[in-house]
Amino acid sequence: MKRTIVLVRHPPVDERFRSLCYGSSDVPLGPDGTTLAQELVERLAAQPITQVFHSGLIRAGIVADRLGERIGVVPIIDPRLRERHFGEWELRPWNAIHDETGDAMMGMVDDPDGWRPPDGETTFELRDRVIAWYRELPTAGNLVAVCHGGPIAVLLGTLGGVPVSAWPRLIPPPGDTITVS
Repeated sequence: MKRTIVLVRHPPVDERFRSLCYGSSDVPLGPDGTTLAQELVERLAAQPITQVFHSGLIRAGIVADRLGERIGVVPIIDPRLRERHFGEWELRPWNAIHDETGDAMMGMVDDPDGWRPPDGETTFELRDRVIAWYRELPTAGNLVAVCHGGPIAVLLGTLGGVPVSAWPRLIPPPGDTITVS
């Protein structure tokens, strides 16, 4: 049996958090996210899944826990699948961050190894923890990982040899799934 990994970006968070930099903060799904979570579970449950992973944050855990319950698999929490830690920017409005820093936040892609938000992590620190998770996966099975846009983008970008400057375009919309091996 070969390995298939379905990467799932969590459904939309509650409206009050959508303009905020919530990164690794534990924010809940909104009503539309809760509805989409159930739709994802129904769609994913039709596949022969052998393992389910999630980041441990509630917005990913809801899908993983419901899926695990539905198919009889205990989800594995792995914090390496969490979104980027934005440090002091967490739960602040993106507009306020941009007003204070201007284009400095472009350091995430212009200097992925050296630039970080205050008390946050670099792009390559995010990449390294996600790739460490990926390298430890079983070599066979149908795996599902419910996580976040950043981890999905760095995994796809790294595996695909895509330049870091293009990684933001690899972030899927909330609730999307992408299959890799």
